[in-house]
Amino acid sequence: MLEVGTQVPDFCLPNQDEEEICLRDIKGKWIVLYFYPKDNTPGCTTEACDFTAALPDFTDLDAIVLGVSPDSPKKHRNFIEKKDLKITLLADEEKELCNLFGIWQLKKFMGKEYMGVVRSTFIIDPDGKVAATWTKVKVKEHVDAVKAKLQELQNA
Repeated sequence: MLEVGTQVPDFCLPNQDEEEICLRDIKGKWIVLYFYPKDNTPGCTTEACDFTAALPDFTDLDAIVLGVSPDSPKKHRNFIEKKDLKITLLADEEKELCNLFGIWQLKKFMGKEYMGVVRSTFIIDPDGKVAATWTKVKVKEHVDAVKAKLQELQNA
């Protein structure tokens, strides 16, 4: 798991429109990078809708919100259209970014073990360093907590 203060290595991933988004191109802004398991599932939908609803607040804080899952750009596009999302979703089909951030882990569900995304959020500062982390995120009120932490970091 990338710790607070760690420099985030450059990465590039395709978004829902198959355009490459690279850290080097968005450095200089605050970045809210949240990882979620799968498009169109209840918790992930709630989280994406909450981030979409709060997007104007994040924009006012000069922050970009990026959601990341192992789903394909096409699945992301369908998810965005179906739920009228306004956030950018990155496709990490090879789980490179998930592994880099240490959130691709062994999970258990109903007695079965499998590898999957541990729902996590990272705030990356304008210098490209991890400024805050949340792991094993509970979706309810999470976006408000991220927004409050971002404001606190900017006012520090």
